[in-house]
Amino acid sequence: MHNLETMREQTLARPIGFSGVGLHTGQQATMRILPASPGKGIVFRRLDLDNFELRADVGSVERVAYATTLMSRGVWISTVEHLLSSFYALGIDNAVIELDNFEVPILDGSALPYTEAIEQAGIVQLQTPRTYIRIEKPFVLEEGTKSIAIYPSDTLSLEYEIGFPHPLIGHQKLEIEITPENYRTQIAPARTFGFYHEVEALQKAGLVRGGTLENAIVLTENGMLNETSLRYPDEFVRHKILDLLGDFALIGQRVLGRLTANRAGHALHTRFVAALLESTTHWSTTTLTAASVPLPLSALRLS
Repeated sequence: MHNLETMREQTLARPIGFSGVGLHTGQQATMRILPASPGKGIVFRRLDLDNFELRADVGSVERVAYATTLMSRGVWISTVEHLLSSFYALGIDNAVIELDNFEVPILDGSALPYTEAIEQAGIVQLQTPRTYIRIEKPFVLEEGTKSIAIYPSDTLSLEYEIGFPHPLIGHQKLEIEITPENYRTQIAPARTFGFYHEVEALQKAGLVRGGTLENAIVLTENGMLNETSLRYPDEFVRHKILDLLGDFALIGQRVLGRLTANRAGHALHTRFVAALLESTTHWSTTTLTAASVPLPLSALRLS
C-alpha cells in the first residue's frame, strides 16, 4: 500500500518522555508527549504556568531567529521545529506536549530521538477521517535570492537547495518524498549546524547558550570542531529539509503538494505557510478514500 493509506487521524499509543537542555536558553527541560483525541491537533501545555495550552499553528508564530518560537498571551514555546517535523513525517495528528520550561530539549540536534521514541511507543488510528489540503495550482514566495514554492502533487515531497562557501557544504540539493521510512533513514538523523565564528555574537544575543558538540555540527573556517564524522555527506541540506517540514507542519493539516525551497530559513518557511493558508484559491480541502489514494509511481506505466 502507498504511504497515504492512513486516511484517518492518528495519535500515540502511549505517553513518551524526554529531558534535556534547550539549544538557545541552555536551560534544562522535561517534556512528556501524551496521546490526544481526534481534532485536538498538536498542543503544548506549560506545566510551570498553570497548564497553559498553546496550539502549534502558524497563527502562534512569534519569532524565528535561528529557531521557531510560538507565543500566545505572553506564553512562549521555543525551538519546536524538530519535534513537529517528526510528528508530521510519522503521521501524528493529535498530541499534547507537556513542558516544564519554554524551550523544547534539543537532544542530539536531530529529530532521530523523537522519531525512534514515537515509533517504539506505537501509533494508533482514530475514527475521525483526516482532512487534507490539496494544492490546486502553484504558489510561490520569493525574497531576494531566497524562495519557496509548492506545486500540485498526489503526495508530499520536499526539495531543498542550499549554497554556502564552505568546503564541507558548497552547493547541496535534495528532493525526497515524505514517508515514515524515508524520513527515519534519510532526514531524521541530520543534525543542526552553525558556524564557530558566529557563536560569540549569537550568545551575546541570548542564543545557542546550550549548544555543544553533542547537539550541533560546529563549522570552522575549513572544517568542523566535532570529532565525529558527518552522518551524510550532504547532512546540511537534509537538516534544512527537516526544519522546513517542522515549520510546514504549522499549517495544521496534512498537505498534498510538491514543496521546493532555495536558500530559505525559518522566517521564510513560516511566512510561506501563513501566506499559503491565506491564498485559498491555490488549494482545496479533501478527505481521502481508498479509490483516491494514488498508486506508487513504480506501479504506473508512463507513456
